[in-house]
Amino acid sequence: MKRIFLFLVLILVVKSFGQEPFHFEFDYARYAYDSTADFVEIYYSFNQADLTLSNDDSIPVIRAILSIKIQDTVTNKILVDRNWNIENHITDTSNMQSNKSLIGVLGFILPEGNYRCSVIGTDAFDSTKKLAIEDYLKIVPYHNKKTALSDIQLCSNIRQDGVDPKSVFYKNTFEVFPNPTMVYGHGLPILFYYAEIYGLKADSVTTPLKLRTVLYNSQGRKLTEKDKLILRNNNSQVDVGTFNISKYPTDSYLLVMSIADSVSDFIVSSTKRFFIYNPSVIDSTKFSKVSTEFLSSQFNVMNNEECNQLFEMARYAATSSEINQYEKLDSLKSKKEFLYRFWKKRDPDPSTPVNEFYNEYMRRVNLCNDRFGVMGKPGMKTDRGRIYIFLVLYTTFWERLWHYNQIEGGVIFVFGDVTGFSNYELLHSTKRGEISDDNWLRRITTGQY
Repeated sequence: MKRIFLFLVLILVVKSFGQEPFHFEFDYARYAYDSTADFVEIYYSFNQADLTLSNDDSIPVIRAILSIKIQDTVTNKILVDRNWNIENHITDTSNMQSNKSLIGVLGFILPEGNYRCSVIGTDAFDSTKKLAIEDYLKIVPYHNKKTALSDIQLCSNIRQDGVDPKSVFYKNTFEVFPNPTMVYGHGLPILFYYAEIYGLKADSVTTPLKLRTVLYNSQGRKLTEKDKLILRNNNSQVDVGTFNISKYPTDSYLLVMSIADSVSDFIVSSTKRFFIYNPSVIDSTKFSKVSTEFLSSQFNVMNNEECNQLFEMARYAATSSEINQYEKLDSLKSKKEFLYRFWKKRDPDPSTPVNEFYNEYMRRVNLCNDRFGVMGKPGMKTDRGRIYIFLVLYTTFWERLWHYNQIEGGVIFVFGDVTGFSNYELLHSTKRGEISDDNWLRRITTGQY
């Protein structure tokens, strides 16, 4: 059957109305589970003062709804799609004016793969108070690696004495209280961190490993570091520690943990970004600019093949000059730095850790490969895939709603299945530079091509 698909690029006008900010945050950390999956902990935080105070049997109460959806970006299979009711009975309503938070943790077992994680926090008594956050998870089972480091969990406190084994925050003899806001400084001068080390007995080597934990500021200056030896007595080990950050000025910072084996020169690392707010501390020093964001980005750990694959997917967003630049690069380091800068300058809001453009672009690539592939050709390389991905260049992000700005006064893309094998080809477009054929309808009805 011959079919046509008409894609009109429309202009939507969205008007926003100001409202008080709703402070909801989430963070996550990945830990070893088995050879096919990792255990993912999701940490959440609601600011109590933002939640509506109501009554439950004459007892003042605040209540929030936490929604989590985890979906495979390749198969679109949904592994998690649930809501949780979170509440706290308030015995002293004067505390509602403080910055106390409702904090919790949820755990999920996720098999190897790539996932989109959508987390929404909502005031149960006022649905207009709502915040949605989206992130992407890559699961590569730690048990399939040699020596490995889990993600770093940032914490507000870690207890080893007088712990409650029934606490939701209890793990590996510790009570680990998460800090999903990742903000320290005024009111929280001590940074606590937790990480797990795996594969210590992965080979016959008995030489201790060296664990180094370093704190960098946003300009890449090393502020402090700690070293310790890790013995291979057990196959896995927990590392916890603290940094007093009361003397550091307001800025973003990077925590880096790395393990080195002097025998094989094996190095593995884990990084975590956070923010310090210390209004009373004056930063009187100036440092040369070094991008620590690059050190903690996914680009810094890519190999040569992964860099080339990512740039191949990015070609629709690249200029001819950028394509020429990349093709002339001859080192892995230069390719990684190029990709980091390439996506960074397209970030619609560089002040946040999430690059909405990159996430939306890769979502479209995955969707196209999943839905538009035909006769051995990846979906992103078909006409429909190319245009669908291309249109992300004209996307304005508006929470979960996106709309197109005007393209050349409004354009049309017409796709047709001329062959009858579901290979939808671009037949006509009013956009400059694309194929233009006012007789496109005749080609569909007569089979001419």
